[in-house]
Amino acid sequence: MKIGAKTTISVLALAAGLTGPGLSGPLFAQTDFTGEWAPAYHEDGPERLPGPELGDYMGIPINDNARQQADSYDADRISVVTEYQCRPHSADYGMRGLGDLRVTREIDPKTQEMIAFHTYMPAWGSERTIYMDGRPHPGKYAAHTWQGFSTGVWDGNMLVVTTTHLKANYLRRNGIASSDQRTLTEYWTRHRNYLTVVEYVDDPVMLTEPLVRSQNWTLDPGQETRIMYCEYVPEVPHETGAVPNHLPGTNPFLHEVADWYGIPYEAVRGGAKTIYPEYKLTMTKPENPPPARCERFCVCSVLLDCNLHGGALGGAVPPNSPK
Repeated sequence: MKIGAKTTISVLALAAGLTGPGLSGPLFAQTDFTGEWAPAYHEDGPERLPGPELGDYMGIPINDNARQQADSYDADRISVVTEYQCRPHSADYGMRGLGDLRVTREIDPKTQEMIAFHTYMPAWGSERTIYMDGRPHPGKYAAHTWQGFSTGVWDGNMLVVTTTHLKANYLRRNGIASSDQRTLTEYWTRHRNYLTVVEYVDDPVMLTEPLVRSQNWTLDPGQETRIMYCEYVPEVPHETGAVPNHLPGTNPFLHEVADWYGIPYEAVRGGAKTIYPEYKLTMTKPENPPPARCERFCVCSVLLDCNLHGGALGGAVPPNSPK
């Protein structure tokens, strides 16, 4: 049997584990992320499920601009300003929200090469495309969207995703904002039936250094990923055009989280210096000692058991909170 030179090269390429017109990379290095993925909430459960405490900026390297904007936030804004009610999570926060995740692949029928991964999350019907065909990101004046523009490349069996052109959104759902100048870099890895995504948010407007977070999912072939309906409805009586807010120095809720958990007030204010272990050497003592036993969110692994007053002592009223 005679085999042409072109066929011989193709066979040798396949034997060596190479693929693509330019023998672009090893076939074994490309992991299949497709499937239905159920989220695990063992990281930051209270923040991601019922939502973060007001004034809790811990773990985020915010700058003074972001802190002042967060201090002005009033939670009634979601109920009064209809534009906020059905506002989707952006791509960076969406991975941490209520996030059943479906991942599919788009394949070029002529070349059988992958064009893109597509993701769907039912929270606000968020659909996202991660292009894998080497196309460039658009120019800086291109439209910004909630999910942004994402491209992916392989680093061994890890998928590295870069997302630009994101609309301004939030880093935490208690008023810590993100700007439309941020870039999101994600590192996707699969370990059998477990998916881990580590995200790296670089926001020069709101952060003094990048924010790094991670989240995990478990493969769930029987998962039913549904659609979401959201209707704009005025929920709280208020004058037309009002945007609930707190002027500088007037927010009465900023001390709550420090008093509830017995944490120094400076520590809950966030910032890069409070993130690292060395901060413990200079950290001041709390104004109020921590409770003897857990009193808030003592059990929080899934939405149904993440109860505010699930502790043995029930919820406590912070000493300095307004009555």
